[in-house]
Amino acid sequence: METKWIKSNEVEEGVRLLQAGEIIAMPTETVYGLAGDAMNDMAIRKIFEAKGRPSDNPLIVHIASIEQANMFVDSIPPVAKRLMDVFWPGALTIILPSNGRASSLVTAGLDSIGLRMPNHSAALELIRESGLGLAAPSANRSGRPSPTTAQHVADDLAGRIAGIVDGGPTGIGVESTVIDCTGDVVTILRPGGVTREEIEAVIGSVALDANLSDEEAAPKSPGMKYTHYAPTAPVFLVDGTREDLERVIEERQRVGRRIGALVFDEEPTLAEVTFSLGTSMEVAAQRLYDALRRFDETDVEEIYVNKIEPVGVALAVYNRLYKASGGKVVQPTKDA
Repeated sequence: METKWIKSNEVEEGVRLLQAGEIIAMPTETVYGLAGDAMNDMAIRKIFEAKGRPSDNPLIVHIASIEQANMFVDSIPPVAKRLMDVFWPGALTIILPSNGRASSLVTAGLDSIGLRMPNHSAALELIRESGLGLAAPSANRSGRPSPTTAQHVADDLAGRIAGIVDGGPTGIGVESTVIDCTGDVVTILRPGGVTREEIEAVIGSVALDANLSDEEAAPKSPGMKYTHYAPTAPVFLVDGTREDLERVIEERQRVGRRIGALVFDEEPTLAEVTFSLGTSMEVAAQRLYDALRRFDETDVEEIYVNKIEPVGVALAVYNRLYKASGGKVVQPTKDA
């Protein structure tokens, strides 16, 4: 299949492809999404096939207005409407009871559906001009770091999808926050571009899903069921200080391993390859997936990064690092 490269200010070809049941990558403010008609079973099957994504993992539907939500839900609870009024368009996905109009492949057979209004002009134009709700998981091969540039998409999916709308680098760099408004307790299922603190400032206290602290709990959100965001070399979290990170790197080098390091400052390390995620969590979120992908251009055999306190934006960054590591945490040995 030829994958067409589409300029973000010339989306007519993207609209045509979507209306024909094809799938295309589109930019959003979080990461690039792999978009298809949320009511078209054939288009949704193409998404799962292109990504190599398990079909028991639900997809988020992107819409262009609160009114368009009525295509997929019969009613919007007051708490969800408050969140929409404050955070849409933006990096917040809201789980609501589904009216069944979306493909059952989108909802993975659940009676709920995740809706989001992206804060990106090209994505909104594609949705409005096509007249479709667009199911759009991240536009990468399943398990790989999510794409924050059109080239990342091409690296994973060229020849597997009909088109790529090039909107340049994304702004936030990690996926949307997913919040469940279907039960008695409003619950964050996946941390992302909108923080828990920002949400609680609007609607009061919210819960965190058990899966965020208990890897054995059954996840209920897109992107949380399987190991994600991983480069080829295994990633390890170091439970300790920057000095502990250096100690672990040195220990692994002594046994002949070539080491990569991710750091939250601009200082070098003993590792053969070091990428900085910056000194703020907002910058770290923007750089994270690109840094993980860049390790695949090197010959490192293991990658190490310090654990961080999961507060604010750092909750999303830590969650992605934990998923990339598959939960592998190193407790460094202390000097006598």
